[in-house]
Amino acid sequence: MPAVDDPPPLLALREVGVVHRDAGEPATAGRAVPCGVTLAVRPGEAVLLLGPSGCGKSTLALTTNGLIPHVVGAELTGAVEVGGRDTRAHRVSDLARDVAMVFQDPDAQIVTATVLDEVCFGPENLRLPAGEVLARAEEALRRVGLWERRDEDPDRLSGGGRQRLAIACALAMGAPLLVLDEPTANLDPAGVEEVYAVLREIVAAGDRGVLLVEHSLDTAIDLVDRVVVLDRAGRVVLDGPARETLGRHCDLLLDLGVWLPVSALAALRLRAAGIPLEPLPLTPAELAAALDARPELPAPAIRAPGTPPGEPVLVVDRLTVARGGRPVLHDVSLRVARGELIAVVGANGAGKTTLVQAVAGVVRPPRGAVTVAGLDPARAGARELAGRIGFVFQNPEHQFVTGRVDDELALGLRLRGVPEDEVAARVEEVLARFGLGEWRALHPFLLSGGQKRRLSVGTAVIVRPEVLVLDEPTFGQDRERAAELLDLLTGLHAEGTTVIVVSHDMQLVAEHATRVVALAGGRIAADGPPAEVFARDLPGLRPPPVARATRALVRHDRWRAVTRLADLPAPAAAGAA
Repeated sequence: MPAVDDPPPLLALREVGVVHRDAGEPATAGRAVPCGVTLAVRPGEAVLLLGPSGCGKSTLALTTNGLIPHVVGAELTGAVEVGGRDTRAHRVSDLARDVAMVFQDPDAQIVTATVLDEVCFGPENLRLPAGEVLARAEEALRRVGLWERRDEDPDRLSGGGRQRLAIACALAMGAPLLVLDEPTANLDPAGVEEVYAVLREIVAAGDRGVLLVEHSLDTAIDLVDRVVVLDRAGRVVLDGPARETLGRHCDLLLDLGVWLPVSALAALRLRAAGIPLEPLPLTPAELAAALDARPELPAPAIRAPGTPPGEPVLVVDRLTVARGGRPVLHDVSLRVARGELIAVVGANGAGKTTLVQAVAGVVRPPRGAVTVAGLDPARAGARELAGRIGFVFQNPEHQFVTGRVDDELALGLRLRGVPEDEVAARVEEVLARFGLGEWRALHPFLLSGGQKRRLSVGTAVIVRPEVLVLDEPTFGQDRERAAELLDLLTGLHAEGTTVIVVSHDMQLVAEHATRVVALAGGRIAADGPPAEVFARDLPGLRPPPVARATRALVRHDRWRAVTRLADLPAPAAAGAA
């Protein structure tokens, strides 16, 4: 219960439920998700909303500014008040002074032709004086590092650049409440730190509040005051102080499939190996301090080097690509052996997505610059190329073309003339593996963000290509589904499929990649095993959380080479400490 002298809430939800009118499948029709949610956000407070994929987090965010029920076709039950005003009784435009939102997909809110115009658009619609509009826009763009690109078309920005732009637009509105749905999912590690530094400044000022939907907690944990956790049905199961909630209820959160900070996951693995760390560390600094407090530690289980790669299945030879007259890739050469699992990393705008799109033929490369399984993407037909290489876009909606989930999965197989009984069997297998069976008849655009991502990966996996390329495959996934997806990719890799992943999740890269290719300024800046690449100081990159903790150790020299959770002593080592 709030104290008597607490300021009135910026946002108050009371028994809120949402039923989508286009519920699609009988199993979901008429069911409210989220369901009966009560929470409040007060000035100077940052509240983190957690829950498994599909529990209604993004839907709940859409109620805060009136998009539900005024724009999105859904029925709202309960009450939502923003700045003391009932959202049912006010238009979305009227609520814009009180709440600014950053959507999960930044492309959903970009409407103008230049970066500066985009940030000015919101304040202009508030009818602010021109001088104030420009001042707000400049301050917001400088905060997210886009002021120097203010005259560019937003379409020329990378995915991370458009995410920064969406955040700048929200900041420029000056609303007391910021609602952010996965605001850092497309940002490089340095960009994530910069965004959270801005959010900390906003919260510290004491007059504004933040409601944050986020899967990655390693940076968010230092920002948020409270955590609200939804279960799979969209009901509140936990609501309390952030550290106490995450530390005391980690088993429940793991059962729900909710992410925990990597440092907490490391501590839980060590606990299973007979090395308890109390209290549960939530940051790399806390993990390092807890490890250094122990006089002895067993030897880590660092992975031995793998077998040398064989013949190349992918060759990139002096590839140069420009977009809109602006060079993006410069003379890039790369050889990828059959069966490798490669991570492509780098700062936003480094050219990662352009590289993998050229490899997959989505962006036509110059002739002779790329060869995939014996084919030149610049010459091969789309159907022929798709039989050799599967591609998963950064934005799942960019690849959906049918009106049902099961039809989306079946489409690629049917285009290849696969017999219908085999099509049905493979579709059932993928629906079950990716947890999409309940939504098989739903339109893909009506899935949650995490479900869309699983469907997009499923459409690529189902055709069993020789090379599988994925751009941010775990974006929007809860811990359980991300682990399933990564296990699937690791299994495909073990069976001989070449897997290329673009990711900003450095812990994911450290755990699963056999090789890391780091881009900077459109050129390859590093290429080698994950531990070697992370040891270098490269633009936009940061070592994964486990490596940040172990490199800070004072007492345990052998542990400073640990970069992965898998390097930590396994449960079989119980009692060794």
